Amino acid sequence: MHGAGNDFVLVDDLACKFPSGDKEWMASISSRRTGIGCEGIILIQKSAKADFKMRFFNPDGGEADMCGNGARCVARLAHELGVAPQAMSIDTRAGLLKAEVGGDMVRLHMTVPKDWRMNKVLLLGKKKLKYGFVNSGVPHVVVETGKLDEVDVATTGAAIRYHADFAPAGTNANFISVTGPRSLRVRTYERGVEAETLACGTGIVASALVAGRQGLVTSPVAVTAASGDVLEVDFELTGGGARNVILCGSAVHVFQGTIDRR
Repeated sequence: MHGAGNDFVLVDDLACKFPSGDKEWMASISSRRTGIGCEGIILIQKSAKADFKMRFFNPDGGEADMCGNGARCVARLAHELGVAPQAMSIDTRAGLLKAEVGGDMVRLHMTVPKDWRMNKVLLLGKKKLKYGFVNSGVPHVVVETGKLDEVDVATTGAAIRYHADFAPAGTNANFISVTGPRSLRVRTYERGVEAETLACGTGIVASALVAGRQGLVTSPVAVTAASGDVLEVDFELTGGGARNVILCGSAVHVFQGTIDRR
């Protein structure tokens, strides 16, 4: 499945038989040339706290706390499998999420954003970069630029991702350009993928939130990803952050199949 071009392999693992501890095999599935190819593997498992548990693994086989577009995709699939009702709760390592499914459209209620850093400066070599930071489920740096198409996302994104200021876990890096009072464009360097991706749900949310806190946009914000897909982010600003954050967009089936572990 994919959400705004952010693609995933999703597995019905209610029996908990998927070998998620085999990082090498997980990475082989994620490989685009020698495997299925994806930006994350998502398992649907049983949960005592919610309708189901979502476990998300990056292409390197490492487990991450959450993924916004992945959560939208797994919500649709869980509903279609009969695992969850139309309005559901999802157990993630980032906390409990709520989602509503209507056809291919999914509204995802995000966890409360935290760890804000606004109007900070990062030193990259001799260059100073002004940024905002928020954990919208996973950590994200957001940098505004008037020349989004000229940004070397691979190089600058990697420098931010591995910067000592965000050690030891690192961060994702987003570059945004405001296109209207309620719209912006974003390009994202994604931690775990270690490259620019066509979209990142938590990055799209973080970008809208930071831009909102900076007074550049007002909610709801239409965010255009690198794929050209547009997702909507709705939120309420508070004195120290934001609440009632919702990510809305389509979740699309690509194909279904089986794979053997050899």
